[in-house]
This record gives sequence, structure tokens and C-alpha cells, in this order.
Amino acid sequence: FPTSTYIQIWADTQRELDAMLQREREEFLQPQEDREKVMKMLATAYIQYLEIFRNLEAAHDHLIHQQKRAAVRRALDAVMGRVLEIKKEMVALEKSECHYMDAMLLDLKRVPEDIEIPIPKYFIKENLKILQEREKLLNEILLNAGLLEQEPVTALTLEEGIKVIQVAERARQGRARAAFMRKIYLEEKRQSKKEEEGAGKSPDAAATCIQKVWRGYSQRKETEKLREEEMIFLGMVSGASLPPDVEAMISLKKANALQGEVQERENFPFRQELKRTEGPHIKETLQDQITQCFVECRHITGRFPDYPPEKTGGSKAIFIEKHPEQVVEELAGKKKAEKKEEKNEKGKKAETKKAGKQVRQGRELGKPEAKLRFVVEGWKMGPSNFLPMLEEGSSQYQVFWENRDNRSDFLQDHDPELIKGGEREEVEEEIRVQVDEVMKEKLLKIKQAVDGETGTQKAGKEKKKKKKDTENPGRGGHENLLMSLACRTIDSLYQELAEEGLLIKVKDVNLSDYIGYYDCLRNILRETGAQPMPSIPEVRQLVTLYGILPLGSQTVRENAPLVKSLLLAGPAGVGKKMLVHAICTETGANLFNLTPSNLAGKYPGRNGLIKMLHMILKVGKELQPSVVWIGDAEKMFSKPKGEEVNPKRLTKFLPKFLRALKSKDRVLLVGTSSRPFDAKMKPFCRAFQKIILIPKPDYLTRFGKYFKHYILQRGGALTKLVNLNCLAQVSDGFTQGHVVDVVHTVLTELRLLQMARRPLRTAEFVASLARHDPVYKEEEETFQ
Repeated sequence: FPTSTYIQIWADTQRELDAMLQREREEFLQPQEDREKVMKMLATAYIQYLEIFRNLEAAHDHLIHQQKRAAVRRALDAVMGRVLEIKKEMVALEKSECHYMDAMLLDLKRVPEDIEIPIPKYFIKENLKILQEREKLLNEILLNAGLLEQEPVTALTLEEGIKVIQVAERARQGRARAAFMRKIYLEEKRQSKKEEEGAGKSPDAAATCIQKVWRGYSQRKETEKLREEEMIFLGMVSGASLPPDVEAMISLKKANALQGEVQERENFPFRQELKRTEGPHIKETLQDQITQCFVECRHITGRFPDYPPEKTGGSKAIFIEKHPEQVVEELAGKKKAEKKEEKNEKGKKAETKKAGKQVRQGRELGKPEAKLRFVVEGWKMGPSNFLPMLEEGSSQYQVFWENRDNRSDFLQDHDPELIKGGEREEVEEEIRVQVDEVMKEKLLKIKQAVDGETGTQKAGKEKKKKKKDTENPGRGGHENLLMSLACRTIDSLYQELAEEGLLIKVKDVNLSDYIGYYDCLRNILRETGAQPMPSIPEVRQLVTLYGILPLGSQTVRENAPLVKSLLLAGPAGVGKKMLVHAICTETGANLFNLTPSNLAGKYPGRNGLIKMLHMILKVGKELQPSVVWIGDAEKMFSKPKGEEVNPKRLTKFLPKFLRALKSKDRVLLVGTSSRPFDAKMKPFCRAFQKIILIPKPDYLTRFGKYFKHYILQRGGALTKLVNLNCLAQVSDGFTQGHVVDVVHTVLTELRLLQMARRPLRTAEFVASLARHDPVYKEEEETFQ
């Protein structure tokens, strides 16, 4: 599509976003008492925001204009965060991670695929070069440490080498002989032409000559075509024409690469021009404002204030601070507010007593407590960190981009005024630092001249404090350890973690590879009040919401509801590890493996464990995003049963590790568990904020997605002898891993070579499937 198409998509989406903001102001700010009505409002907003999210992501990915992409990016991040906020409200309302949305989808004329959450491509595109360099470095470290198998290089034997030389020599001789014969042919042709010129040609001879030339030309073209097809068949496609679909894919990749190069072009540097034109005026204004503040402060307090240190922001703190008179007024206002709060608290206590009586009466009558809370208090949407961003982005769009004529901007070049507006803040910050140095010296001279202060006493006190600090250093158990880690570089820590096998290579798996159909029958169970296991599309949505979006976007991570830890629980073979690798692939995250079996013999003792966790924290935060994976997480919270490795090593330090993660750190703890019911529930559930149950595939997914997909992907051919319906019925209770293993076991290289004369049969897959144990009904009920 041309650029104008995506500009129009952006404009239409922005209008839809403005309508959504207006609707939120009207509906969400009003208290609601009907629980079903609230859920319908939230689900409708959730679906509409996802559509806006999808359109903004498409526009951001294809637009070339840097400033337009920046504006779309701000709106895109804010919409992602708003989706997470609405999801949090829905979970709190229904006490469930999965929701019944079929009725809302019908009302809005949507299909279940419309609630699939897109993954922005800029997560990888913007850091592609860094990620490629990091992957190359990790491969080198793992190869040198012997943890990665290098592809074997086969050397030629003496006989094979002689054959290659003989073939090359015979080809050279053939080319030389062909050139010699061509010379002879051309010489004979010249002589015949001379004879014909003397005798003259008849019309029949001329027609024969034309036919001869045309037949030779057409035969050469046909031979070239056959040769190209043979080269494609042999896999030697260099210089040969490719099939149309392959050529289309290659051209699409080239277009995407070219688009990325165009999108990454740098803007013209306007900083020097701003410094030259506006720098003197900014400097003079800052000096006048700082001087005025000092004079007013001396007039009120009787002395000049101390200059704020650079740690607190320098002269920024002066403009933030208030006058002494304003501070006195605020203190008086606070005292009045405290008295009012005391009165309100007394009134609230009386109200809560009445509400408690109503709740008790409701329990006696069998009414759920959630409904009574709605009757007593009413529901109201919580405060949002992203609505102000959306409103600000909407106003900026109306000012800068709504009425802009894009037809004349063929090159999609930058707008100088917008760039200056962004650069002006950085120029002001640089000039402010220079002004602070000048004004510090000026303030000291004024103090010395007017008040007689020298400023040496404070410096002496600071020196004494420093001496005391150095004389009485802390005697913590692991201070020396942390100091040694602080002195080391990130590269050395990264290399050590990789050599120890704690930093592992991520498998190239996308979230879309976790395939499965949306199961509408589960929603019928929800209507009866039961809580069925989530379907595969619902698992994809939850992993995207809680794992991929916060790790990919710094804005979403800092302002959205914070999720530090995530647990994927389900039977063996349902794809838990695959989802962990998919999170890392979609966000470009590092993967740290803290599975108890992987920690055996590494970093022994308490200090060793502390050192390891600090190393992972330091590297993970510096090279974020990062995922810390703990496989078999239930073993950390259960009694060890005669195992050589103590799986409970991390249990005590896991809460401290999570507390060390702040909202700005794009680090996620992901646990996987195939037997979560073996763990002690209270500490286990405290360690993981979100728990997602991974289901085994249903009939439709096994029929259409797994057997058919993997057989064709492996190179097999489906005939009438392969009954997919029978395979889907027989494989009830088996997981995705079982199906993949069965297909790989049956379709060996030898079996694929025999495919033409001996087609595949259903019995081959059934016999292989019988060697596996399914997930029995008792185990599935235990998971639920």
C-alpha cells in the first residue's frame, strides 16, 4: 500500500480513539451498581481498543516519516497500556483471567480472531542490529565453552579430490574445444557469405535462412528454461529464475529491509543552530530568574540560600520550590484537611458497620459478596496513567497533523519546527548546567561581600563525615562480594553467565507457532457457572498481555499494572517451554535458566547464590529486556524426595529478587510447572503474581492444526489412506508434544524417500501414538 493509505488509516483510527475517550469520560467516571452492565462496558471497550491497537500498529510499521511515526508510537504505547488497565479491571471483577465475550463480539459484528492481540514489530526492528551482535557474541562464547555444537565440516578424501579435479579439467578442455570449433564455424560462414554475395540468393533460400535462425533462437530459449528448472530442482538457484510465490516472498523481504533502512535515516541536526540563535537569550533569562529567586529569598529569610547541588537537579529545584509564605499557607491548609478527615473517618466507621450487617445478612440468604459490594459501594473505574497520554496525543494530532497537506510531502521529509521543539529542551538543559557553574561562583562572592560567609565550614563538616564513613565501613556479610561485582564490566559478567550455562540461547519460535482454535463450547460451561480450562488462543492473549507487551515497551512497563512474575502450569508436552522461548523471540529478550537441575554444582553456598542472583540482576537490567526462567518451579516449594540437587536453594531469595525489580526494569520471572499441585500453595502462589493454566489441544485443533500441519511441514503427503478424523479421535488426551513426537518418529528420512511407492497409512501413526501415556482425566481434574 502507498504511504497515503497508512496516513488515512492513522486519521481514521485517531477519530475512533477520540470517540472512545469521549465515551470513557461519559460512562466510566460514573459509579455503576449493575455488575453485568459494568462487565459489558469493559468488554466492549477492550474489543474496541484492540481494533485501535491493531490499526495503529500497522500504521507505525509502514509509515516512513520519522515524526509521524513518533506520534503514532506514543498513541500506540498508550493504547497498549490502556488495554492492560481494562484487563486488570475485568480480572478483578470476574475473579478469572478468561472472560465470556461472545455476546459482545456478536453485538459489535466481530469474529473471535478480532480479540487476538497483535505484537508490535518495533520491539525487534528498533534493536535489530544490537540483537544480531548480541546473538553472534553469545554463539562465540558458547562455542568456545563447548556448550554449542558446531556444524561439522567434512573434508574431501584423496579420491574425491582427484575426481573433482578431473571433472574441472574435462570441463576446461570441453570449453577450449567448443571455442576452437566456434572459430572454425565462423570462418566457414564468412567464406559462404562471400560466395553468396557473388552469386545472389533466391527467395526460398532467404526464407530457409530466417526459419533456421528463428528455430535456433526458440530452441535456445527453451533449453535455458529447462536448465533453470533443473537448477531449481537440484537446489542450485543462483542465477536462475524462481517460482512466482518464492520471488514474491524474496521481494517482500527486500522491501521490508529497504523500508527499515529508510525509517532509520537520521534527522538533520538542529542543536547547533538552536544554540547559536536562541542560546544567549536562554542563558540571560535563566540568570535573571535565579538572581530574582535569591533576592526574594534574602528579603524573606534575611540571608542568601545555599545553591542546590546537581544531585537534586541544580537550579531546577529553585523553580520547583515554593515561597516561604506559600509553605505556611499549605501547612495551615493541611491541618484543616486533617481535622476534616478525622470527622469523615468517624462517619465511614458507622457506614462500614451498616455495610457489614448487610453483608452478613446477604451471606445468610446465600447472596454472593461481590454483588453486595456493588449494591453498597457501586463500581467506578480506577485512575489511569494512560488516558492523559492519549488526550495529549489527540490534541497534538489535531494541532500538527490533522490538517496537514501530505500530497506535497513526497519525500516524507522532516519538519524543522517540530525537531526544534524536541531539541530545545535538551539545549536548555545543557545551558542550565553552564549557568549553574557561573551562578554558584557568583553566589559565593555575593555571600562573602554582603553576609561575610565564606562557605568553608560546611566543606569541613562534609570532610569529617567522609572520614567517619571511611573509618567505620559496613561489615555486611556480602559487601565485599557486591563491591567486586560492581567493579566488573557487563561483558565479563555476560560471558561468565553464558559459560556457566545460566544464560542460554533462545530458540527461534514465534507466538503464532503456538497454534490452536478458539473453542466456543467452553463459554457454554461458563454460563453455567463453571470455570473451564482456557483455550489455546486465550493462552496466547494472556502471554502477550502479561509477558510480551510490558517487556517490549518501556512506557507500558513503567505505567501499566506491574506484573513481575508469571507461572505457566500444565501437563508435560503442552508447550510451556515453547511459550517461554516465544516471549524472548518476540521481544528480543535474554533468557536466564535457573531451573534447579541446571544449578547443580554451580555457585555453591549462600554467598555463591547471592553472587549469581546479583550477576543476573545486573546483566538483566543493563541488557533489558530479560526473562528469568525457572523450570519445574514446584520443586522449590515442595519437600525434596531423595534428590541430589537441593531444589529449595532459591526459595528464600526469590522474594528479595522480586523486590529488587522496579517498574522501570523490563525483567520478568517466568516459572513453568508440570505438577503445581505438589507444591505448598501459599508460598507458591505468593511467588507468582499471574498463573496461567496451559490446556491440551481439543479435537478441532488436533484435526486441523497439529496432524495435518506437522505431516505437511515434515514433507509427508496426505492421501485417502490417512484418516485425520480417526487420528484426532484416537489422540484424545494426548498433548501437542506427543503429536509432534509421533510425526517425527514416523516420518524419518528413509520413510520420506519411500513415500512415492508406499503412501502413508493411519495405522503407522496410531502404533507410534500407543507408545505414549496420555493425560488422564484424574490429572486434568487435579490441574483444574
